[in-house]
Amino acid sequence: MGRAFEFRKGRKLKRWAHMAKTFTRIGKEITMATKEGGANPDNNLRLRMAMQNAKAANMPKENVERAIKKATDKDTSDYKEVTFEGYGPHGVAVFVECATDNNTRTVANVRMHFNRNGGSLGTSGSVEFLFERKCHFKIDKGEHDIEELELELIDFGVEEVFEEDEHIMIYGDFKDFGNIQKGLEQMGIEIIESGYERIPLNTVHLEGDAAEEVEKLIEKLEEDEDVQHVYHTMG
Repeated sequence: MGRAFEFRKGRKLKRWAHMAKTFTRIGKEITMATKEGGANPDNNLRLRMAMQNAKAANMPKENVERAIKKATDKDTSDYKEVTFEGYGPHGVAVFVECATDNNTRTVANVRMHFNRNGGSLGTSGSVEFLFERKCHFKIDKGEHDIEELELELIDFGVEEVFEEDEHIMIYGDFKDFGNIQKGLEQMGIEIIESGYERIPLNTVHLEGDAAEEVEKLIEKLEEDEDVQHVYHTMG
């Protein structure tokens, strides 16, 4: 198995604790995707991805429609995608992806979370090189043969295919997202979820109180209204 499999098997990231946070995160993605490429998911890969994830999260249809409408509202502030890099306790690298309509607030809040939880905010590029950026897709296991599926998709940029519970996870370089999505759709395979991840090249193994200190920082960051995703190198 490859790096993506080991990452998903051993990662310490907790699931989003509250449904409202999940809906907010996906709603922002839908709004940004609509602003970027229009409201027709057939012509907007990013929007199609966001709507797939909304369905997988059981996000109400009216929430999706509201997020799309928000993108065309002149009174709606534009969300800006920003990232932050730093180190948590015990040398664990942390990469934070945000979507914000107030960058000053977001910078202050992220810095506060790092400072109050034994970490330090770094400069741009200080930890990004410690992660690989990948795209991923989740599909139903069905009758698929893993090896045959991987062979069929390799020309579209797929690097890794493996089973996870009752599903199949498909990984490739983030630049190949559109190609892989197109390949799956051409094969008539329904995509349950899709998106991007930053996978650590190496991990720091921590246990007990040390691990809890890092998890506290991750939890505080994930609870912040402007934070979309948090990645770290704790194994």
